[in-house]
Amino acid sequence: MNYKKIAVVILLSLVIFSTANAIYAEDKEYSIIDALIDLTIQEDGLLHVNESYTYSFEGTFNGVYRDIPLKDGESIDNLNVYIDGAYGSYEVSEKNNKKHVKVYLWADKAHTQKIHDQKVKVTYSYDMKNVVTIFNDVGSLQYKIWGSEWDCEVKKITANIHLPGDKNNIYYLNPEYYNLSDSINGNTIHVETTSIPKGEFYELQVLMPLDDFSNATYAKHVNSDAKEQIMQKQSDYKGGVSFWGNIFNILSALCFISPLSLIFVYLKYGREPKVDYHGIYERELPSDDPPAVVNAILNRSSIGEPNMKGFEAAIMDLIDRKVFKIHIEEAEHTDDLVLEFDDSKYEELSITDKKAYDLLKTFSDGNMLNVSRLSSKLNNEYNGKLFKEKLDDWKESVKNQHIGQISEYFNDTGTSISYGYTFGGLAIAVILFIISIFSNHPASWTLTIASIFLGVIALAISFIPEDIFGKWTPEGRVYYLKWMNFKKFLTDNSLIKEHPPESIVVWNKYLVYGTALGVADKVYESMKLHEPRVADDDYYYGDLYMFHSYSGLIMLESAFNNGISAANPSSDGGGFGDIGGGSGGGGGGAF
Repeated sequence: MNYKKIAVVILLSLVIFSTANAIYAEDKEYSIIDALIDLTIQEDGLLHVNESYTYSFEGTFNGVYRDIPLKDGESIDNLNVYIDGAYGSYEVSEKNNKKHVKVYLWADKAHTQKIHDQKVKVTYSYDMKNVVTIFNDVGSLQYKIWGSEWDCEVKKITANIHLPGDKNNIYYLNPEYYNLSDSINGNTIHVETTSIPKGEFYELQVLMPLDDFSNATYAKHVNSDAKEQIMQKQSDYKGGVSFWGNIFNILSALCFISPLSLIFVYLKYGREPKVDYHGIYERELPSDDPPAVVNAILNRSSIGEPNMKGFEAAIMDLIDRKVFKIHIEEAEHTDDLVLEFDDSKYEELSITDKKAYDLLKTFSDGNMLNVSRLSSKLNNEYNGKLFKEKLDDWKESVKNQHIGQISEYFNDTGTSISYGYTFGGLAIAVILFIISIFSNHPASWTLTIASIFLGVIALAISFIPEDIFGKWTPEGRVYYLKWMNFKKFLTDNSLIKEHPPESIVVWNKYLVYGTALGVADKVYESMKLHEPRVADDDYYYGDLYMFHSYSGLIMLESAFNNGISAANPSSDGGGFGDIGGGSGGGGGGAF
C-alpha cells in the first residue's frame, strides 16, 4: 500500500473542501457598514421598532429588501421607510409568514439613474403586536436584533432598548461572543457588537416586572410561570457556549502540541545505536546479498521494499550473469537495443529472479525484447496494469524471501507509530476542520488553523525517511554504514583512481550495485576515465556496458514509469422559545 499517496489524497481533500465554498467575485458587491436598532417596549405591550442600515454599494444596484418574519398571532402596523443618500420608493407584501419590504433606490429625483458606487442609509419604522409575552410572573421580550437570513455580514450593530420601567430588569444577549459592550442605565439597555457574519443571529431576551405593564392589550398572554425556566435556559445556553469554547481551545492546543510527541518517539525508538565501526569507505562489496535486497534494505523511504532502482539492478544482474544477452538491431532511422532471453538458465534462477525474468518476457516477442520500444508497449492501460501487477509481485517476493534479514537489521516500532500519527492526525484534522467551519463559535477559527496545522504536519511526517523514527539494530547499523561507504567509494573518482578495480568482473559488480544504490551513471563515468576503451565503439567490454552505453537503463526507467502511469489513468406558539427562537430577525439583501 502506498501510504504517502493516501496521505496526499486526504490532505488534498482537506484543501479542496476548504475552498469549496469560495464565492465568485462579481463586478458588483455591497456591504452593511453599520446597523442602528432602536426598540421601545410600551406599557400596553406594543413594540415600536426603528431599524437603520447603512449600505455601501460598489457597482450598480436597483435597491434593497427587508424580510421580517411573523410568528402566529404577530402583526406589523404603521410601517414606513425613510431613505438618506438616495431617492427611492418602496412596496410592501406579505407571504409565507413574512413581511417583505422592497425598496427601489435611485441616484436622481426623476428616478432615471440607478445608484452606483455610493452609500445609502435606509430606515424601517414599524409597530409589532403580540411580540411581548406576559406570563403569570414576568413580562418577556425575546427578539432577534439581527437575523440569520441576511445575505451579508454587518460590520457592527448599535442597539438601544427602552423598557417600560427602570427597576428589576434582567437582560440576556446571545451569542454573547458578539458583544463588544453592553450596559443598562435607567430604563435603557445600550448594546454594541462586533461584526456578525452572514447566516448568524444576535438575540435579546429581557425579563421585566409585571408592574411595568398596564392594560397590555398588544402583548401575548400566557397563563403559566416562566421566569425561573427562562433564567435556567439562559444559564444552560451560556454554559454550553463556554463548554464548547473550552473544548475547541483544548482541541486546538492538542493539535499544536501533538508534534512534540514525535520527539519522544524519536528519543525512544529512533536514536541509532553506537557501533564499533569507523570505516571511511569500502572498496569491496560489504555483503553478498543480491542487488535488489541491498536496494530494499537501504530504501529509507520504505525499508524492506525495493524501489524501481532495485528492479533495474536485478535486470542488470541478470545481464551480468548472461541470463539476458544484448545485441543491437539496426532499424530504419536508429539502432534498437534488444534483450535476448536464455531459457536454458531459467531453472538456475531464484524465485525472485524468475519473477523478474517472467515480467520482461511477458512483453517480449518470442525470446526477444526490444528495449527501445518497450516504453510504447507499456503505454496503455491494460499493459500498464499487467506490468504493475507483476512488478508488485516481484517486490513481494523480495520482501518475503528476506523478511527475516530485514527484521534483524531494522526495528520499525517508531516508524509504525509515526505512520499512526500520520493517518490518525489526518483523520482527526479532517474531522476537526469540518466541525470548525460549520461552527459560529469564535474559538472555531483557532480550531480551523490548528486542524490545518495538524494535517500539514501529519502529511510531512509521512515523507520523513523511515529510519528517523525507526532505528537500525547494531548489526543493521554496521550493514547500512558499510554500504553507504561503498556508495561513497563508487561516487569518488579520486578513491577509485587510488584503488582501481583489478578486472572487468569487478567493474561489472560496481555497475550492478551502483544501479541498486542509484549511482550507476557515476560508476560508468569512472569506468570511462579509468578504462578509456569503454567509450570506443569498436571495443567490446561486455553486454553490461553495451546495455548502459546505449542508454538501456534510461529506456527501462522511461518504460517502467510509463507502465506505472498507464496503470493509474485519471477518471473522471404560546410560551417561550429556545435561544435563537425569538421574534424579529429575518434578513435582507440587495438587488
